[in-house]
Amino acid sequence: MIPFSRPAAEGDAILGVRPRIVYEPATVEEAGRAVGDSAREKRALVFVGGGTDLGLGGAPALLDAVVRTARLDRILEHAPSDQIVVVEAGIPLARLQAALALDGQRLALDPPDAQRKTLGGIIAANAYGPRRARFGSVRDLLIGISFLRADGAAARGGGKVVKNVAGFDLPKLMVGSLGTLGLITTATFRLHPLPDEDVTLLLPGRTAAGVRALVAALREAQLEPASVIAAWRRDGRFDIGVSFEGFRAGVAEQRDRLARLVLPGTGSACEILDAAAAAAFRARHDALRTAPELRAKVAALRTHIEPITADVVAPLLDSLENPGFVWYATLGLGFLSGTPGDGGATVRALHAARARLAGLGGTLTLEASPAEIRAHVPVWGEKPVALPLMKAVKERLDPERRLAPGRFLGGI
Repeated sequence: MIPFSRPAAEGDAILGVRPRIVYEPATVEEAGRAVGDSAREKRALVFVGGGTDLGLGGAPALLDAVVRTARLDRILEHAPSDQIVVVEAGIPLARLQAALALDGQRLALDPPDAQRKTLGGIIAANAYGPRRARFGSVRDLLIGISFLRADGAAARGGGKVVKNVAGFDLPKLMVGSLGTLGLITTATFRLHPLPDEDVTLLLPGRTAAGVRALVAALREAQLEPASVIAAWRRDGRFDIGVSFEGFRAGVAEQRDRLARLVLPGTGSACEILDAAAAAAFRARHDALRTAPELRAKVAALRTHIEPITADVVAPLLDSLENPGFVWYATLGLGFLSGTPGDGGATVRALHAARARLAGLGGTLTLEASPAEIRAHVPVWGEKPVALPLMKAVKERLDPERRLAPGRFLGGI
């Protein structure tokens, strides 16, 4: 065995499938040696960063070795004047943000569990938080990438210039690929300045129709919130947190316009949260998206929140203990979670929810689920029309199907 490898332990299993070997490289060169060694030995590989999104995707069809990237955790370059940063894939997001903050900058990504989530994992899982409403997803912030091919050879795409065009397809291709196309080693991101001010307004007890109406009003008034989180309550209503951030005067102006927009003649409450209350609201969101045993993502038109709440959310949450749901109201993305009580009831509710969403042009993806649910409910749902193209890309980059086989859509 090479020096930075060890026999696998029970905790190295991926969705119940245990490898034989674990590689823990400290440099990109060592990572290349691990991947190249595995290629020569025809070993099937899975790549693991912080391990926060391993429930997304199928169990590996084959698994001989795991490559853990936690020791690839350096900031290679930070150019504040150019607003770019180059990092190794294993650096946790929270540590990167702390370093960038010293120069008044940030990476405008906010997926939950930033202490554990690594940048490589965020790219591979296409992880995001509610600020996607303002800044886009990782696909919009990633401008360059380096990765190891299945044979261990290094490859790269994109560049270190925000307006780079040539070669930009490779970075996009790696987003959401779940390690099936290569091992991400370094990434280059565009940065944003830290805001001078941020504020969250809470609009409690809104109906689903009220959520839809608020989003329409925000658009009509040309307000630009950083995020709009509608948190479901057990009485079927939503507490809506609308956040603004940026220059102090601009934030104050948007805050006041929203307060005037929702208050006159409506009888609706609108509370400006202090820092502790705003943090508690965000913590409520983060816990729902990370802690429960079963977590599912819903994607649909944002205007369909009423039928989604009535026909998808309510029946499915009825089958769960400690149920929860948050809706990114300006994006049409929602996250359901809870603990299955009666597994059979939850399986039936998931199938019914997926069928109803399909009728609305939407989808449901399992982000985490117990083995007994996973055995009866496919993670991804219906196969997309682009599946042949996805398989062709896999064939070009991993012809022997050794990288995370079976983890992606259609068993890729």
